[in-house]
Amino acid sequence: WILNYDIMARFRRRTCIVLLLFILFICSIMMALKTLRPDRAGFGDPFGLGLLPELQQQTVLLDSKQNSLNRVQGDTVTRVSNLHSMAVNTMKASMPPVNKLEEELSSPNYNFHIFYYSWFGNPQFDGKYIHWNHPLLPHWDPKIANNYPKGRHNPPEDIGANFYPELGSYSSKDPSVIEAHMKQMRSASTGVIVLSWYPPGMADENGEPTDDLVPVILDYAHKYNLKVTFHIEPYKDRDDRSMYHNVKYIIDKYGGHPAFYRHKTSTGRFLPMFYIYDSYVTIPEIWANLLTVSGSQTIRNTPYDALFIALLVEEKHKHDIHRSGFDGMYTYFATNGFSYGSSHHNWASLKAFCDSNNLMFIPSVGPGYIDTSIRPWNNHNTRNRVNGKYYETAFSAALLVRPEIISITSFNEWHEGTQIEKAVPKRTGQVVYLDYKPHKPNVYLELTQKWSEKYRKEQEQWLM
Repeated sequence: WILNYDIMARFRRRTCIVLLLFILFICSIMMALKTLRPDRAGFGDPFGLGLLPELQQQTVLLDSKQNSLNRVQGDTVTRVSNLHSMAVNTMKASMPPVNKLEEELSSPNYNFHIFYYSWFGNPQFDGKYIHWNHPLLPHWDPKIANNYPKGRHNPPEDIGANFYPELGSYSSKDPSVIEAHMKQMRSASTGVIVLSWYPPGMADENGEPTDDLVPVILDYAHKYNLKVTFHIEPYKDRDDRSMYHNVKYIIDKYGGHPAFYRHKTSTGRFLPMFYIYDSYVTIPEIWANLLTVSGSQTIRNTPYDALFIALLVEEKHKHDIHRSGFDGMYTYFATNGFSYGSSHHNWASLKAFCDSNNLMFIPSVGPGYIDTSIRPWNNHNTRNRVNGKYYETAFSAALLVRPEIISITSFNEWHEGTQIEKAVPKRTGQVVYLDYKPHKPNVYLELTQKWSEKYRKEQEQWLM
């Protein structure tokens, strides 16, 4: 009996040791799996968005008010493994050294052009709010106009937009904002900023002159290896003569900057490019004076020759654009079905027309459209983002026609809700802003980066 008791005691000890080792083994496996699991909280996978290169995003600039907190958090991040740091690096806000930018950000795609607006202001940098306090625009029919509110927005809680920026009601003059924008655009793998531009001393009816800001934008763009071209707006009395002076001014003043964009043509020339908004307002004969070799104000075969891209809205504009001497056309609007040019199903025929007439076709894709914060009567033109599906559909339609360049409407046209800049949820007493939930504030930057890579790969196949 004593022998049996001794055997049983040894058996129990062995069993306890084996069980303890088994528990330790299970715990170690669980800890390892927890370390490997990426942080995907709050980022669902509808419409295939799970394919986003979420872990490839390297750094994210946060509001400057959070910098001191995030620097402490950044020190902690450096102590964990590389894989885990990719999942938590959104906590970093301190700027990486310039020589590390190339390693940490997606490479720029100079065939992805993105429309950018530098017309925003706030009291800290401008003495007042500019554009965030946009007026509510009345409908042209007084009977309809009477059914909608009037007045202006009252920032910072009430702004002229249906979404709210992560950076708040910022000033376009704030260097930290400019740098944050450049980093966001670079993280999205865009390459060329199409800067909204008015001649010196001029501005839109709700803004202030912004030409003085161009050198700063060029400098920050260069830091992030981005290029800048110009989106010439329809200022008063714009014609062939004033446009000649505009182009000469821009090239003389900014053409020597390393961030100034030049496009390589099929003949091997490197020429500046200008997008001309509302070009159809001016008759073809006036444009021909500037853009044809025999024109009275011709810019062709001069030091100021460039590629001029006209806005196509109606189908008939394609013939006017050709007669005017333009080098190509773009569609701008992010509202599929709003105009002939912005309707995706028309892009194939427009591309065919351009190919047969030696013109560039540059389709414009956008994440959605909503401008009821400034045009409360215009809800029939709203295009829901559908959690990113609308944007992806537009990219897919653009790639089908194999364009040399794709333009994106827009980085920060907040009034029309076409922005891909980071937006955050916000609720005030009067307003509940739209947001990008269930996704993160950078979801449209990530989608742009995804399609930039897809475009690059497909373009390689087109050229084979």
